[in-house]
Amino acid sequence: MSIAAEGTVTVADIELFADRFDPEQAAAIYAEQGCLVIRGLMTPYVSQIRADIEFAFSQGVALLPQAVQIPNIGWSTPDGALWLPAPAGFPRDKQMMIPAVRYNTSATFFASAFEPSLVAVVEAILGPRIELFMDGQCLYKEPVGGHPKNLHQDSAYFEHRFDGPVAVLGYAVETNLVNGALYVVPGSHHLGQLRHIDTFSHLGLDPQEWPWERALPITGAAGDAIFFHYRCIHGSQENHSKGPRPVFIHRYRRPGDYVTVGAATTAGREEAEKRAAEVKSQNQKGLMVRGFRAYEAEPA
Repeated sequence: MSIAAEGTVTVADIELFADRFDPEQAAAIYAEQGCLVIRGLMTPYVSQIRADIEFAFSQGVALLPQAVQIPNIGWSTPDGALWLPAPAGFPRDKQMMIPAVRYNTSATFFASAFEPSLVAVVEAILGPRIELFMDGQCLYKEPVGGHPKNLHQDSAYFEHRFDGPVAVLGYAVETNLVNGALYVVPGSHHLGQLRHIDTFSHLGLDPQEWPWERALPITGAAGDAIFFHYRCIHGSQENHSKGPRPVFIHRYRRPGDYVTVGAATTAGREEAEKRAAEVKSQNQKGLMVRGFRAYEAEPA
């Protein structure tokens, strides 16, 4: 299946504004395009989240002497931050990818996951029963060459039994084509699961087939939020500015959905795919954001 009229969708076609939008309209854009921008949605939380991210960055740098290598992934410091090899000219040999900013470390980040306007959109997409998937994630691009993230589908990392999670990415600083804006491919969630390859920053689509020119860049201000389906193709280029480019991400799904294939490399996916039919939903229950989780016995 191909994307209809690829390249004809503009940012204006998927863009709404926090002070005047209808959640049902937002959900309709999301259903059609697999992505949605709501300007200013996370503005009330940005200042403190950015401060938490910068604290976590400094903490991670201080812990780098204790970093442990994770084969085919990178390095992890004791706080749980993830590091990748640094490009030539960096002051150290490792660069941060994921700082230790999660729901169990940042109160503001956790509170922002329950932002009423945000959850209203998610409810319009998923229905009245919603749980958090994972414990929140921040991604950090260091200045002057911070890592790229090839175009990819999140489903390559955590394929689900049913519809999968809705991601909401918030810009923590003004984000443009110089410091690593998010690119999306509207409508690509209709393509199903695509084959990924191993790249510098883990799983990604083959750049020969999916060059950046096929994607739509979303520049924006701190507090702008981008919703995307977990099969919507997206990614970001290097940060060539003199300041960091942090973002923060919430993910939501329906209770009862669960990961069947989880991996960060092609070899890991191949192995996980062999066991996908055997995976059960136990121990994959996130915190409820809306509604009540009724007890359901695991299938035999």
